[in-house]
Amino acid sequence: MSASAANSEFRKKNVLVVGAGRGIGKRIALGFARHGARVALVGRSKAEIDLAHIEIEQAGGNALRIRADVTDPEQLTLAVNRATVTFGGPIDVLVCAAGIPGPLQPFLHTSIKAWTETIQVNLMGVTHSCRAVLPSMIEKRAGKIIALTCDGDSLPKANFSAYSTSKTAVVRFVEALACEVVDHNVQINCFDPGPAYTNLTDEIIRAESRLEAPVVAAAKETRRTGGVSADLQLAMISFLASEQSNHISGKLIHVTDDWQKLKNATLRPDALTLRRLSSK
Repeated sequence: MSASAANSEFRKKNVLVVGAGRGIGKRIALGFARHGARVALVGRSKAEIDLAHIEIEQAGGNALRIRADVTDPEQLTLAVNRATVTFGGPIDVLVCAAGIPGPLQPFLHTSIKAWTETIQVNLMGVTHSCRAVLPSMIEKRAGKIIALTCDGDSLPKANFSAYSTSKTAVVRFVEALACEVVDHNVQINCFDPGPAYTNLTDEIIRAESRLEAPVVAAAKETRRTGGVSADLQLAMISFLASEQSNHISGKLIHVTDDWQKLKNATLRPDALTLRRLSSK
């Protein structure tokens, strides 16, 4: 999506990014701010969202800082209410980007507490966020929700059981929820941003002795190159958050998919889902 088209579409729109303090979530928040949106930065770390806020305001953008834990549904509801009051209107776009790697070790060597925490953050964080914004989106009959996921349709990796389970469950949740809100003109999709240098990259490299060699090698390459470009990720995110994607919901979209083709595509119900049929 061209910068000019995006600027026109998102100027004065209200965007809430959960997990905006670092990584891809921060990258997305900065991108929407550049497009002229009012951005609510939601995260657990005050220091991280403070830094993202400074970067946005120094670039002339408009942002609101809100500390919230995605595992607490009441905190997410309060965050949405605060952003709605501050921005003078309901949330137009929700981006769910909060996530943790979880224990990168064999399942039987992992504490149930650590395994469950991964589900709470990566899966329940998305459900809590959706629950908080959907009532107002349904009331105004418009809304976009984008949940970040990863490798949901790829071959399993050893010692990633918590992370893989949580991220794949998000895809299924999105598919199911899309069916429920389709008649309310609310679209919800998953977005796989591809390899990008984040905290997960470093976690994988630190766990090198416990992980498969190709997985570690890929992480080291991502650290060396930075991974997929921010421009490519933001182009797809902008498309999924725009009215040009109103016909797309309940899908798993990869950063390498061609949004220009998707813009005019008539997709079969099973296309671009966990079954990953790419044909129309």
